[in-house]
Amino acid sequence: MDIHEYQAKEILTRYGIKTAEGGLAYSPEESVQRAREIDGNVWVVKAQIHSGARGKAGGIKVCKSHDEVRAAAEELLGKNLVTHQTGPAGKVCSRVYVEAGMQIVKELYLCFLIDRSFERIVMIGSAKGGMEIEELTRTNPDAIKKIYIEPAVGLQDFQAREMAFALEMEATQLSHAVKAIRGCYRTLRDLDANMLEINPLVVTGGGELIALDAKMSFDDNALFRRHEIAELRDKTQGDPREVTAADYGLSYIGLKGDIGCMINGAGLAMATMDMIKLAGGEPANFLDVGGGASAERTEKAFRLVLADKGVKAILVNIFAGINRCDWIAEGVVHAVRNINMKVPLVVRLSGTNVEEGRRIIAESGLPIITAATLMEAASKVVRARNEVIAEEV
Repeated sequence: MDIHEYQAKEILTRYGIKTAEGGLAYSPEESVQRAREIDGNVWVVKAQIHSGARGKAGGIKVCKSHDEVRAAAEELLGKNLVTHQTGPAGKVCSRVYVEAGMQIVKELYLCFLIDRSFERIVMIGSAKGGMEIEELTRTNPDAIKKIYIEPAVGLQDFQAREMAFALEMEATQLSHAVKAIRGCYRTLRDLDANMLEINPLVVTGGGELIALDAKMSFDDNALFRRHEIAELRDKTQGDPREVTAADYGLSYIGLKGDIGCMINGAGLAMATMDMIKLAGGEPANFLDVGGGASAERTEKAFRLVLADKGVKAILVNIFAGINRCDWIAEGVVHAVRNINMKVPLVVRLSGTNVEEGRRIIAESGLPIITAATLMEAASKVVRARNEVIAEEV
């Protein structure tokens, strides 16, 4: 789960990391009021969307008067911002953050994230902040410092100092840098965050260390014990299908293909998508219905897949271990009748009571295509999709 910049900064402030004075606004009038509440004569109006590279998309405006603040807010609110992270669909800005401008002497990069391949937390820093880390990795990899942290031990003082030196901090600023680094680590650890990125972390003309921008994402599986974090979710920034799936308790990820997938088990889902591609098709989604594929849950899953208007055919691939194929077959038949499905449906069942499940589907009288093996199912659904496309031409 991602959160907005202003939300991340509120969290960081609680852990001792300094941020610029600012306030949230939902209208141009509120934006001007926030600017009046902030000392100074320069303000920055920032679009609040779940994406980086907002500046390149015109989502960050530097203003030198209240009229400019109003004009910037009017331009950003309701605007669809397209960045390389949002994709061509973009994300709509429904709120802006008005922040105090400041004199910047140096821009740094600091990030903490979980590296699952090493089973460690990795701290990444660079004295060349303010630019995308991907670009810096490609153009100047030596400018990036990585330090791996053993979760059972935690961040050690010498590691924090090592990173402070890598950020090329002056001697008088080292203690402040170490404090900020330790505060970032505690934030990640205490709140079950997957990633915390500050870019840029700036040194001001007064020698202060300020988090000028911040991004955070959290482990969805830990939200049940982080209610204060779960409440920060902005559903308007997510894929509507994924938001609906989360409300249903389903695991769904939208893809760019046209063959809908409904499978139980993440590993089987990955294998099924690979087999569809091997057969010449493209999966439209990853959807794991889990072990409890009841009739009601199955219908919700079908409706979720069909919410993608680009779907030309659907493949249901269920391996019944704890569950039973006859229960699943009854759920599929019930769902297809209720939904009045118009696209071809291929069903492959395997496992407990598979013969009874196949009998229920065969005697349903519905135009459901059955398959015995995964390869056969993938071939049949790709063939059905191709026939639909041919009829549309």
